[in-house]
Amino acid sequence: MDRFLESIRESLPELDPAVEGIVERINGLSRRIKRMMEETLSERSLTWGEWKVLGMLHQSNGYRRSPGYLAVHAELSSGAMTNRLDRLEQAALIRRLPDPNDRRGVQVELTDAGIKAYEDSTAAQGAKEALIASALNTKEKEQLNGLLRRLMLVAETLDAKHGPEAGE
Repeated sequence: MDRFLESIRESLPELDPAVEGIVERINGLSRRIKRMMEETLSERSLTWGEWKVLGMLHQSNGYRRSPGYLAVHAELSSGAMTNRLDRLEQAALIRRLPDPNDRRGVQVELTDAGIKAYEDSTAAQGAKEALIASALNTKEKEQLNGLLRRLMLVAETLDAKHGPEAGE
């Protein structure tokens, strides 16, 4: 990374090497953490999208949500969510139940196997992420969290100001 930043110093003098170093290191960590997560989920025969659905159910009261809620929060069409739920149901990680408040409706519920799959995969990934963070002591982790929080707040403000179309 340092060699790359040094190499662009002459060819792109308008770039601030400190800013580029921050961005490139965040991107590099993000790629590695994503790859680790994909490995963690693959070892458990899960996809990222399936894990996210299990997580939404895990965080909900009673481990239940409507398919519509899940689709909206996963930013999927109802058809795509149905396919995802079919796969999770075939794996016995969720079950579909009649909605007690709407006889035409369905509720999606996490099974005991689904709870275990979500908790085990999350714990395994957390252990991998802890290995990366072990390069820092407790105070450094707090400092880095504070600094990254500030960067995220600016990024979120820019998103709100310019909208998703700005990057297209």
